[in-house]
Amino acid sequence: MSLVTLLPFIVLIGAMFLMTRSAKKKQQQAASMRSEMQPGTGVRTIGGMYATVKELGDDTVLLEVAPGVHAVYAKNAIGAVLSDEEYNRIVHGDTDESSDLPVVPDDASSLTEGANEAADAADAAQDAKIDLGKKDEADDAAEPKNGKADGESGAK
Repeated sequence: MSLVTLLPFIVLIGAMFLMTRSAKKKQQQAASMRSEMQPGTGVRTIGGMYATVKELGDDTVLLEVAPGVHAVYAKNAIGAVLSDEEYNRIVHGDTDESSDLPVVPDDASSLTEGANEAADAADAAQDAKIDLGKKDEADDAAEPKNGKADGESGAK
């Protein structure tokens, strides 16, 4: 066998080795992240639910999903362990005053504040006549209907 025929197999085996290595690394990171959990820690499940850790078991974790509402989850269902600041920002809406994020209003009042000004501007624009090249009806009556100027005849 020549090296050319073996080359695709070597590349395939190398790629499989790299993929399994990165998957194993991700699993180790997830396991270390889950080991950081302790009662009172905010977490996000792989389903996207935010909760607070109440108790830890060997393979399970008791989460408080709402005040007084508890649910038992598998530890593998925890997608992320959140810092206190991030958990409070997401769940309770706590914001840092020095944040560069845009402020989103709780109601639509800011959307209607400029509506009266816009309506007044539209009325003013409608009142002003704009010459679009159209002729008034009085101009149309002065010109002949056949489109010929005075003194011209249709016959030659």
